[in-house]
Amino acid sequence: MMMFSSLILLICVLIGVAFLTLLERKVLGYIHIRKGPNKVGMLGLVQPFSDAIKLFTKEQTFPLMSNFNLYYFSPVMNFFLSLFLWICMPFFSVNLSFNLSMLFFLSVSSLGVYTVMLAGWASNSNYALLGSLRAVAQTISYEVSLALILLSFLYLILSLNMLDFMKYQMKIWFIFLLLPLSLMWLVSSLAETNRTPFDFAEGESELVSGFNVEYSSGGFAMIFLAEYSSILFMSMLCCMLFLGGDIFTMMFFLKLVFISFFWIWVRGTLPRFRYDKLMYLAWKSYLSVF
Repeated sequence: MMMFSSLILLICVLIGVAFLTLLERKVLGYIHIRKGPNKVGMLGLVQPFSDAIKLFTKEQTFPLMSNFNLYYFSPVMNFFLSLFLWICMPFFSVNLSFNLSMLFFLSVSSLGVYTVMLAGWASNSNYALLGSLRAVAQTISYEVSLALILLSFLYLILSLNMLDFMKYQMKIWFIFLLLPLSLMWLVSSLAETNRTPFDFAEGESELVSGFNVEYSSGGFAMIFLAEYSSILFMSMLCCMLFLGGDIFTMMFFLKLVFISFFWIWVRGTLPRFRYDKLMYLAWKSYLSVF
């Protein structure tokens, strides 16, 4: 039963990721004063599935000098880790609602750095290596402050179980008690998921798409899916940490969608940060708060 419910969860996450990409293209379209995808199916609803079919049936190219095994399995591992994170999502019944779920989150999320680094290095391309080094430096910088902010929340509930956030927020949400920390968590999550304004890992304008420049077809699709799965997971975590955490109500999922929308909204609004300012923010501004 536990395996079955985990499988259902992961399938639902993947469907959610598919429609998150559609939501992003629609929202960015309306920000640009255009329609976004609206040809395939009604209002473009089938677009994500046709994109998936297109990506996975494309011919896959392999750089001649690449370290083939690492090059091939890095995106797979990246995707696997981002889905593995979802295992710590609390369930009311038989899923793996274990007591150390926040520790599990910290452990698994910090493993994602290695796949990005190996993907860039194994491509054996200067552009990809440069992109992966920037991505790793950024992720490591922000994980320090991310863990410390998380610790501040955990001190309030004195537990590593995610479900306890729900019990402690029955009367008042933590966002009202810890507004600055909640906003810092949101910004750090943006940096952690490599999204605008911190998308140095795939800064198309100056880095030729960063660490995934040599990937096409399925490999690229997996890196893409991993990123969007992480966005959904971080949105879920935001709802758990400081937006009430009422996971068994419809309201929880509406809040989750709103925070995912916030990720896209930020992308449509803010320009890219300068790299030295990003490091300054991580090491001098956020770290000095603690």
